[in-house]
Amino acid sequence: MTQPTERRPSAGAEDPTIRRSWFIFAGTFFALGLISVLRLFGPGARPLDAAITALIVIVGFAAVRNRLAVQELEQSRRAEAESFARILQGLSRSISPDAIVGAIVEELGAGTGADHVVIVRRRPDARVLEAMLVNARTGGSTSSTLFPITDLEDPPDADADREPVAVPVAVDVDAVAMAAAGPAGDILGGRPRLVTLGEPAGLSPHRSGRRAPDLPPAPELLPGPTRSSDAEAAVAERIARRARSVFGLRHTLVAPLTTDGGQIGALLISRRTAGEWPASAQRILVGSAVEASAALSRAYSHRQAEARATTDALTGLPNRGYFDEFCTLLARRRRAEDSVGVLMVDIDRFKRLNDSHGHQVGDEVLRAVAGAIAGAVREDDVPARYGGEEFAVLLRNPTLEVAVDVGERVRQAVADLDLSRLGVAAVSVSVGAAVASDADEPIDSVIEQADRALYLAKRRGRDQVVA
Repeated sequence: MTQPTERRPSAGAEDPTIRRSWFIFAGTFFALGLISVLRLFGPGARPLDAAITALIVIVGFAAVRNRLAVQELEQSRRAEAESFARILQGLSRSISPDAIVGAIVEELGAGTGADHVVIVRRRPDARVLEAMLVNARTGGSTSSTLFPITDLEDPPDADADREPVAVPVAVDVDAVAMAAAGPAGDILGGRPRLVTLGEPAGLSPHRSGRRAPDLPPAPELLPGPTRSSDAEAAVAERIARRARSVFGLRHTLVAPLTTDGGQIGALLISRRTAGEWPASAQRILVGSAVEASAALSRAYSHRQAEARATTDALTGLPNRGYFDEFCTLLARRRRAEDSVGVLMVDIDRFKRLNDSHGHQVGDEVLRAVAGAIAGAVREDDVPARYGGEEFAVLLRNPTLEVAVDVGERVRQAVADLDLSRLGVAAVSVSVGAAVASDADEPIDSVIEQADRALYLAKRRGRDQVVA
């Protein structure tokens, strides 16, 4: 037996109680108007009847105007709620910072009537701010640039001594590596504040001889509850000025992106037409900034946890688990023309070093050797700490000669380490190299061959590369 489904009102449906009340109200006015008209044009009409009729017409007209205004307000509030609900729905499905940015800008332009949406956020993998402009009128075409980190980190009162510089740096948004280094936690510290910016200022000469847009004068801040939020609003204003100078925006409204770890950027909307932003646009922007801050904080925390799980805490290199997982993924995606090589690297006589100098010095040596290995391998190669004093390097598309050459560079880089500050004269490594003979050879087999070559290097006297 099927259960009866509950009927829900449509998005444009009006509450039945309000509709019935309006019908009663309108019917009563119609009756009063009809009676007054009959008295006005009937026998014995008096001047007072004309005044009463006029008052009824005026009150009826005011009631109709009020009815239309209430309907318009309800539709505006309903559209605002639906727009914010779509933003929340998009955020709930987003787990990466780029997906979060997409979920925000996709709906924010339509919900606020903005021509452009700009999100400026700290890049976790570098001390810069990444600014992405989305054109809401052209279906989401984007433009990207980098801002100096000082726009975020300098105190608000530093603006008086700062010379504005707006130098766009083109970057590929899809190529930005979102490494996990963002602040942890997803509880927002305080409510974002809005700052309204006026018309762009003129041009002023720059020290380099080029002319850069001058920053507009300080705008009037909307009132805020705390001093900390005043500082956040001032920093957001500074970021907005930079965005306007670089992207050529007008009539900008901005809210800070803030987490427990501090301010991480700002969210901006702009339009070409002058005039005050509607209250609904301000509410949507503030709500979007709150939710975007929390979502970005969760994403950064998730990436940070993933990085901790796949990174060796002592050396900073990927750990054995990451190396094995990477090899598994690479094996699935290998093409017939792809070749794979492996270097197995072991520090010579490391146990003797630990026994004579102590484990603290041994840890410092491990860090130094890890840095030497990471600096000696090629850009596409993947070094990892395999366990204890042993390291592994996955080589992408090498020949056996290339594998031996990279192994020799690793051996030489370690031999060149200056460890005198630790009381260690010198450190050497033995390296075993192997390359897959064909694309069907399992990577585990290549690792085993490189391991055998490593032990052969040990038996031959250490401090050498054997393939």
